[in-house]
Amino acid sequence: MRSILPVTRRGLRESWRGILAWAIGLTGALALYLPLFPSFGSNGSLEEIIATLPPEMVEAMGYDQIGSGPGYAQGTFFGLIGFVLLVIAATSWGAAGIGGAEESGRLELDLAHGIGRVPYVLEVALAIGIRLGILGIVSGGVVALLNGPSELALSGEGITAGTIALIGLAAVSGAAALLGGALTGRRVVGVALGAGIAVYGYALQAVANQSDDLAWVETLSPYSWAYATSPLETGFSGGIAVLWALALVFVTGAMVSLRQRDITG
Repeated sequence: MRSILPVTRRGLRESWRGILAWAIGLTGALALYLPLFPSFGSNGSLEEIIATLPPEMVEAMGYDQIGSGPGYAQGTFFGLIGFVLLVIAATSWGAAGIGGAEESGRLELDLAHGIGRVPYVLEVALAIGIRLGILGIVSGGVVALLNGPSELALSGEGITAGTIALIGLAAVSGAAALLGGALTGRRVVGVALGAGIAVYGYALQAVANQSDDLAWVETLSPYSWAYATSPLETGFSGGIAVLWALALVFVTGAMVSLRQRDITG
């Protein structure tokens, strides 16, 4: 009898040390940045520092609201450090899932043992989703624990929405990396697509912030879909749903691509 979700289970079993390391890294980043807010926010010194920076830089980095608790959490973790760390993690997992497996010969061996191509992609995507879910729970839990002591005044809905938006951005990069591997069988292409869409989204958001005439550009940015409505303050929005829909489109593209392409091993 064939075991249930063998690729997913193997992926999680082999990556638990990596998940632990990423969880520690995210916790460390939150513990480093969030408790600093009372030192800056209460006396307005943080806003004074931001005022000394070029307005273009402030707009590009999204620091215009950093004097508030939600704005500070967004500017330091959700929109920057956490975003970078989770995109790196998801992209590495996505690129290894198909492209890396094909380069090593593991993909060909797995398919020879009766695992269909479409189920293989779905199981790899599920493993990435579970990993990101674990890191999202860790991140959201740490933010909730530090919320009071750090005087951020975040609501439970805001923390949940912000975390799901952040994990959604990482999921888009992970799914894009999966698609890159499925299209070419190359890990490096997966890395390029996963990292590329993250940079693309962030860059478009930065461009859109430079001028009201360019505001329409943010409608093309996954980063904007996640954060344009400030989920830490306002909760869930349609943009977050669109973000997750894009990740599903990339996974579907990976299934179609792998199904149609010859596997060389």
